[in-house]
Amino acid sequence: MPILVITAVTAERDAVLGGSRSWGTAGPDVFTVGVGPAAAAAGTAAALARGAYDLVVNAGIAGGFAGVAPVGSTVLADRVVAADLGAQTADGFVPIEELGFGTGGFVADSGLVTHVGDALRAAGITLAVGPALTVSTITGTAARAAELAERHPGAAAEGMEGFGVATAAAAFGVPMLELRTVSNAVGPRDRAAWRIPDALRALTAAFAALEGSLTP
Repeated sequence: MPILVITAVTAERDAVLGGSRSWGTAGPDVFTVGVGPAAAAAGTAAALARGAYDLVVNAGIAGGFAGVAPVGSTVLADRVVAADLGAQTADGFVPIEELGFGTGGFVADSGLVTHVGDALRAAGITLAVGPALTVSTITGTAARAAELAERHPGAAAEGMEGFGVATAAAAFGVPMLELRTVSNAVGPRDRAAWRIPDALRALTAAFAALEGSLTP
């Protein structure tokens, strides 16, 4: 089955290709589309318009929420959420749905999430399953991390592309998954604590473990 993998940057693409190399001719098509939901939506739509795919996977590294997805773990999204799409008011944040202007989230196919999750765990990968939040501005304070965790119970990861990829996939009627490996904790920016090379190696390991498992 043809699989499309969308990454934001070249390092993520290379990590995915390193893990999927063992798949042989069944390996996915992997495209790098740039950072942020707009670039992700446009790049994914362009790829889907050029070829027929049975599944789209947004893959990359991300921040993990404390107590849910520690640094070095892998996150599989059961829901992809546009966490900052809405309005900021004196009474707090109002999501796009409550404004009546569309949807701010996509639910992943539960059977596919279970199947893929089982394959990852069988390979000994530390896995968290939960909402993946898409933001246009990465969280850099403890206060915002706490606010997001309160608004989205069980939130596992924060990235910048998932909702864009999901929007394009939905427009083409193709199932979508978001798979992230955690390089840092969501919260105050501490570059010294980031583990980007480790997260990229974890991404390679995750795709190596998924040979034959990405079936909608």
